[in-house]
Amino acid sequence: MNTGRLQDMFKGWFVGDFDPSLLQTDACEVAVKSYKAGDSEELHHHKVATEVTLILSGRVRMCGREWGEGDIIVLSPGEATDFVALTDAVNVVVKTPGAKNDKYLGAA
Repeated sequence: MNTGRLQDMFKGWFVGDFDPSLLQTDACEVAVKSYKAGDSEELHHHKVATEVTLILSGRVRMCGREWGEGDIIVLSPGEATDFVALTDAVNVVVKTPGAKNDKYLGAA
């Protein structure tokens, strides 16, 4: 058995090639990400990984659209998005495969 606390993980990532990680793997990455209203991330894309985002709570803007609790967004390699938390928000993010150094700023 391996146990941990989300607050001790690297930026919410608890599965993947991170230190620490509860499941060290390059097959995928899984995180629970908490944001305060106004938090943002620059426009970026992945060349290898598919990224799945579940909005657990709050409202966010991704891909030029507003999303809320229960919405799931799947971005294929090459699809770009920026991110803005419109309210406090919590997301679950899954990336597969867990490709290191696969985050590129700007559109593909």
